[in-house]
Amino acid sequence: MGMTTDAGSSSATLQSFPEERLRVLVDRPPRPDGEFVLYWMIAQRRLSWNFALDRAIAWAEALGKPLIVLEALRCDYPWASDRIHRFVLEGMAENARRAAGKRLLYFPYVEPAVGAGKGLLRALSRRAALIVTDDFPCFFLPRMVDAAARQVECRFEAVDGNGLLPLAATDAASPTAYAFRRILQKKLPQYLDSMPTASPVDILELPTIEKLLVKGSGRPCDRASDDLLSGSAAALARLPIDHSVGAAALHGGSAAAETTWQDFLYRKLLLYAENRNQPDEDGASGLSPYLHFGHISVHQILNDLAAVERWSPEDVGAGASGARAGWWRMSPPAEAFLDQAVTWREVGYHFCHHRPDYDRFSSLPAWALATLAKHASDLRSPRYELEDLAAARTYDPLWNAAQRQLVASGQMHNYLRMLWGKKVLEWTATPAEAVATLIELNNRYALDGRNPNSYSGIFWCFGRFDRPWGPERPIFGTVRYMSSANTARKLHLKGYLARHGVQTTLADAP
Repeated sequence: MGMTTDAGSSSATLQSFPEERLRVLVDRPPRPDGEFVLYWMIAQRRLSWNFALDRAIAWAEALGKPLIVLEALRCDYPWASDRIHRFVLEGMAENARRAAGKRLLYFPYVEPAVGAGKGLLRALSRRAALIVTDDFPCFFLPRMVDAAARQVECRFEAVDGNGLLPLAATDAASPTAYAFRRILQKKLPQYLDSMPTASPVDILELPTIEKLLVKGSGRPCDRASDDLLSGSAAALARLPIDHSVGAAALHGGSAAAETTWQDFLYRKLLLYAENRNQPDEDGASGLSPYLHFGHISVHQILNDLAAVERWSPEDVGAGASGARAGWWRMSPPAEAFLDQAVTWREVGYHFCHHRPDYDRFSSLPAWALATLAKHASDLRSPRYELEDLAAARTYDPLWNAAQRQLVASGQMHNYLRMLWGKKVLEWTATPAEAVATLIELNNRYALDGRNPNSYSGIFWCFGRFDRPWGPERPIFGTVRYMSSANTARKLHLKGYLARHGVQTTLADAP
């Protein structure tokens, strides 16, 4: 028995919508004379398997109103670049294709200049019956949503579609993945039957609105052109974003996400446990950028995996031991994948939800702060400046290869990302400066940057979600140590190093 949603009906009426996923930001009744229901799509950038879209549809059906999906892309977000913009634009183009001919109005809006979209949401709120948006715990989105809540003039709701376990289901940030896994095993079964609709836009029977004319925003707000949605170099060049970080070869959007997922599910999953840490084997799922931008849902991933495994929620194990394997009662490769896609992914989301300081050095556990402070004055030789690190100008060929991969492709092998972070701690004047350097490099170049998982990975290198390790070492103290030489002995790297321009022998010292 698999997990499927009924493609012929909405997954949730207003009454049955999972309340743990809903935050009412402006609590007033829907405006009876509102022209439409507006879904302001900012994080879950897809038209399927989307709780926020389901909520907006349920409201539109209940009120008998047209539905408008506004997917907006501003140009002044931190680290805005050709790379990030094109990936998002390709997702917008895919959403436009999937919305064509359906009974909703999809409106992609791309700011042509800084501040051009200012006032747009407020102007729409004067005409909307209500607004639904995405609840996302990271980057500038929480501040943007809070600011919008002070300005909109209608009912305003935020919906959590981030993971299998609602953010509201935990009371505090977990100190370790083990602790979070115990919470998951205790609480997740009650949510596994609550799934968003697989293809809601295909079965809509709503009144329609032909076009969106925005008045009162103070600026013209036009639908993004097809040329812009194509992400062409010429179109990107006209935008006030960073053009030094070029678009990557990886394409964005739900179609590309689903192709990547299907390739992993049917070709790579069987050997996932053996190959995921091997750079030469290309055994990882490749889903991280798509999950970050909301081009695919973890609910769809679980649904498809359940069908392959012939699994249903009733199969999960009893108790909450926190064991890494065995609780799901799926095959070992599937369980290894779910521990990454659910446990390790969602522990970061819940940390960001409960800790507004998630991106600050001071958020590290007390033991890590203490041991790093004890060794803060230890000699660091050599030291590298940010520009040298960005250009992969270090003595370490393996580190340079990982950095080159990141700069060129917007991705980095997951295992090597851990080593990448540990080495920067060795090469930077202070631990706090090392954290800031890694955040800058990751968020500038990585397609999956600016995400709870990014911060989990960076801060894990300094002790988050980990424990003290002996022996105590210079610089690291009791923070877990990694070296390039030991990493090279464990991994298959010949092909990886060749692909990323490394011809020299690996070493840990100049």
